Amino acid sequence: MTGWITVAGLGPGSDAMVTPEVAAALDQATDVIGYIPYVARVAARPGLTLHASDNRVELDRARHALSLAAQGARVVIVSSGDPGVFAMASALFEALEAEGADPDIRILPGITAMLAAAARAGAPLGHDFCAINLSDNLKPMALIEHRVRHAARGDFAMAFYNPRSASRPAGFARVLEVLREECEPERLMIFARAVTTPDEALRVVTLEEATPDMADMRTVVLVGNRATRRVGRWVYTPRGAV
Repeated sequence: MTGWITVAGLGPGSDAMVTPEVAAALDQATDVIGYIPYVARVAARPGLTLHASDNRVELDRARHALSLAAQGARVVIVSSGDPGVFAMASALFEALEAEGADPDIRILPGITAMLAAAARAGAPLGHDFCAINLSDNLKPMALIEHRVRHAARGDFAMAFYNPRSASRPAGFARVLEVLREECEPERLMIFARAVTTPDEALRVVTLEEATPDMADMRTVVLVGNRATRRVGRWVYTPRGAV
């Protein structure tokens, strides 16, 4: 048996947003590796071993996948959203570079949380935008502030991942301060929590109205550019230059 590794995005939460290509890979897998809540989304079946692990062991997961594939296993590493957006695809290649292995690898895209949130709201990412991970687990807060500030100065719409957790409640408050230093108070913001799941909640506020407690780790925060506006219940950013 020839082993392989597929890194697959499970989408933002709803099974309806798992692509057929990802579903087919899961059907063929002998082993599924990933963070505990993501592996829990994969149905158990005979012949499939589920390997769930904690949140901060990405390289350990990647090395485990390389080891299993070398033994002939068909391994799917699962991420939420898209595996290339703050997720496991990069960790796999980092481990691959360190170990010098050469397995059969596929990266299967998924629907990201920011795109699912934007679709729920309308089209707030309709012009140039960027995505910034606000977690300081793998980079310093000073770098996060620098990138947020310059994205605001460049008038990008922004999508913030991992905005606020119990272990780092102050970081998002500081990001709001940076935005208020660079943007007008009327700038539109969207707090999209648990999009596509039964717990989904969407809130549109201005920057002036935004408070840190509106976000948690299940929330994606979208920030419009200066031209982003409302039309009825929808929020959109015009495609033309502004």
